[in-house]
Amino acid sequence: MDIMKIIWPVGSLAALGLLFGAALAFASQKFAVAVDSRAEAIDAVLPQANCGGCGYPGCANYAQAVVDGEAIDLCSVGGLPVATEIAKIMGVETIGSGQRMVAKVKCNGGTNCKDDFHYQGQPGCLAKSMVAGGPKACKDGCIGDGDCVAVCKFDAIHINDHGVAQVDADKCVACKMCIAACPKGIIGLVPDSNRAHVLCSNKERGPQVKANCSVACIACGLCVKACKFDAIHVIDNLSRVDYDKCVNCMQCTKVCPTKAIEALIPKRRRTDPRPTDVATEAGVSVEE
Repeated sequence: MDIMKIIWPVGSLAALGLLFGAALAFASQKFAVAVDSRAEAIDAVLPQANCGGCGYPGCANYAQAVVDGEAIDLCSVGGLPVATEIAKIMGVETIGSGQRMVAKVKCNGGTNCKDDFHYQGQPGCLAKSMVAGGPKACKDGCIGDGDCVAVCKFDAIHINDHGVAQVDADKCVACKMCIAACPKGIIGLVPDSNRAHVLCSNKERGPQVKANCSVACIACGLCVKACKFDAIHVIDNLSRVDYDKCVNCMQCTKVCPTKAIEALIPKRRRTDPRPTDVATEAGVSVEE
């Protein structure tokens, strides 16, 4: 047996391995991408929910975006505490206003709304909405099959007794996943400090609106007349609250004939004393 026939192939492979190893080592040094330590520090303080609510595919990507100046103060899960830590890392005085936002389903129809037809087919809000706008008489209302519930990673939204999606504000982190999942587009973010919300999205007008849903906004304008702060208006046949002006006086909720305006008085968690002060100065009693 000729030993050289074994030594040469083994030696050649070893030499090639050393050559390619040296080339890779040189390339890793030559073309190395510098990692900003701030991105790693920001990623460390993020909640690692990887929910995508910030618009980036994960917390690490968002951290890099902050360092690159593409994004700032977009982590709704971490909220103000995380934003404050990011501000320290980035060397800025403050980031954002700290206003907590939560998702709100702008509908309270469900069993209060008539059915237009009996649906038989694939379950799910998206599937049902593709058939004549869904089985409900109101084509702008919640279908109630829970597409939003399925995508929420924080157990913050459920279908209530009326068959309508309802958000638990205490658990909501404003990740916007439910907003993206709703085929009707009736879920939006609202300031958590505000307590008056129009729970309707129907833009039709006339007696047919009330005939279809007993709790629908009928655009009567009584709420507009009752508000002393110019904080609610009827636009496209639907009452809409201007949260920048609303002081939680609840006068709109008192005069609404269909109770389409929600008043979250029992769960008030006011962090800003301004609403009470402004309302008191205007001579409007604020219920507790």
